Amino acid sequence: MNSRVNDLPLARAAGPLAVVAGALVVLADVGRLFGGREVAAFATDPLTIAAGVAYAVSFTVLAVALTAVHLRDAPALGSFGAWAFGVALAGVVFFGGNMWFDGFAGPWLAAVVPEVFAAERSGTLVVGALASYVLFGLGWMLYGAALLRARVHPWPLGVAFVISGILGLAAGAAPFGAPVGLVFVVLGVEISRRRSPATPPPAARAR
Repeated sequence: MNSRVNDLPLARAAGPLAVVAGALVVLADVGRLFGGREVAAFATDPLTIAAGVAYAVSFTVLAVALTAVHLRDAPALGSFGAWAFGVALAGVVFFGGNMWFDGFAGPWLAAVVPEVFAAERSGTLVVGALASYVLFGLGWMLYGAALLRARVHPWPLGVAFVISGILGLAAGAAPFGAPVGLVFVVLGVEISRRRSPATPPPAARAR
């Protein structure tokens, strides 16, 4: 069963996908640092718009890469890893939707009804935004804990996942999303160098 899972094309591409997804997140988030902060820039500045769109798109790629990584490592991560993956994937999707709104709808709103940005944030908007931040950060922390528990990758990677998840609670503001991308790049490099599927050490298999 394990060999069949790791023979899936998506699982075999986990390393390169992780590198590409992580690099996109880092580059887009760093690009947002150089964008404008005014509503007018949000609507008309090409760099601001491009960085926002790229950041939104990067989370779609990140969702695919996270799935590929988990397919590869799932037999070693066990049931806790499966739950952690579910929360992490939900967080990436939810947060990606948040960033989609900022990247695609935001510039249009800034051009057509700029006064909306001065309105008080309340109701479902606040609930949705908070849910996306919390799910994203929590999911990354849980997946880091799963990596540490299963010991299928070097332990500093698991710690880095947890730390980047804490920072990811504020990933809506640049550059707090960049650490998430950076740790995924490192994971992708580690997977690509290892090549063989992840397997837990004997002590972890007994759990």
